[in-house]
Amino acid sequence: MSENKTQPTDANVDDFIAAIENPRRQADALTALAIYKEITGLPPVMWGPSIIGFGTYHYVYATGREGDMPAAAFSPRKSNMTFYVADSFDGADSLYQRLGKHKRSVACLYINKLDDVDLDILRELIAGQYKHGSAC
Repeated sequence: MSENKTQPTDANVDDFIAAIENPRRQADALTALAIYKEITGLPPVMWGPSIIGFGTYHYVYATGREGDMPAAAFSPRKSNMTFYVADSFDGADSLYQRLGKHKRSVACLYINKLDDVDLDILRELIAGQYKHGSAC
């Protein structure tokens, strides 16, 4: 089996955030960085070219595929802020209902700007997913 494409790198997180051209996205990335540091107590690490991760977890699928991923992560993408959180922990659905303007997929939360959401609820979602043991 092939290795995951998303691997931790030696790239500097501060340099990555400083290079974000959109001032709002850059400010939101700094806010998200502070939230994740507070929740995890871990230093940030770049995973691939655009994911900021904290800690690691090892997964094994029923197919036998296994690997390592960040235990908590986000990415300040051009189109939105992507938070790697799901609804796989108790109370997640209720939190999503109270979060504010967002979109979701199975394992990701998409927010245009942090002003659109309740940051306390976002913190609870991130902490709930982190405590659950995986980013997705």
